[in-house]
Amino acid sequence: MVADLAASWLSLSAPVAAAKAAGRPLVALESTIIAHGMPYPENVCTAREVEARIRELGAEPATVAVIDGRIRIGLSDDELELLGRSGQAAKISRRDLPAVLASGGLGATTVAGTMICAALAGIEVFVTGGLGGVHRGAQETFDISADLQELAKTSVAVVCAGAKSILDIGLTLEYLETHGVPVLSCEQDNFAAFYTRDSGFRADYRLDDAAAQARFIRTKWALGLAGGVVLSAPVPEAAAMPRKEIDAIMEQALAEAKSQGIIGKAVTPFLLARIKVLTGGRSLATNIALVKHNAEVGARLAVALAACRDF
Repeated sequence: MVADLAASWLSLSAPVAAAKAAGRPLVALESTIIAHGMPYPENVCTAREVEARIRELGAEPATVAVIDGRIRIGLSDDELELLGRSGQAAKISRRDLPAVLASGGLGATTVAGTMICAALAGIEVFVTGGLGGVHRGAQETFDISADLQELAKTSVAVVCAGAKSILDIGLTLEYLETHGVPVLSCEQDNFAAFYTRDSGFRADYRLDDAAAQARFIRTKWALGLAGGVVLSAPVPEAAAMPRKEIDAIMEQALAEAKSQGIIGKAVTPFLLARIKVLTGGRSLATNIALVKHNAEVGARLAVALAACRDF
């Protein structure tokens, strides 16, 4: 009954509904990257290119947002444009979802928010840019992304380019381990660090093949082990930024955020904007490249999961 009531808030686009009815694989996509993560028009262009690439690989993209008091699973071109240009979309995590739905407002879903909506829609794979995590200095601030708790409870596989080095990546991985969330990597042994390929920390398991990734995930859920799985895919080497350079820029941007009193959910958009300026726009090109690559990894995983539903 509760699940039925929750599902009543969903509005599936015609392509998503058709794919779901036909049993075709679906890939959820977040919308904060459109509303808060990139400038216009690169945000909308990237969203459309990502969706097109997922379709080319045999899956149906389902970008998630809240529009007019409904959870939209799959967006039209006009709705993508609205999110990309509005500047008024709320940033929706778990705590924010009821408020934006009840008010009938416009909202872009974070990792945690998208996971919740994807699970309600029966979508098993979600592609994002980077994972939220334990912020530096969390021992004093208790600033830990809701993404990590969502991974501990919501059974969706999350494909990402690791986590941004604005975070304490070591503590982020420790937190995931404590809550039983497996961290897989593909293409390399180590967990990725968003703008740069290597965080310096090993993932739990390396699985390069989509079929092997799907068997791992199916086995976890078949055992009744609820919760998500993280799949880390490094940014393509040609688009990666040198680790020392991006770490220095991150430190500068973090210091600026602290001096300006920027806290909470405003931190990440501020840092992304400052890093873009400090890198002369190169960070945006890296961000676009890693999102497209993640979409390819996620689409292949969704197709493989659909092929082994009865595993």
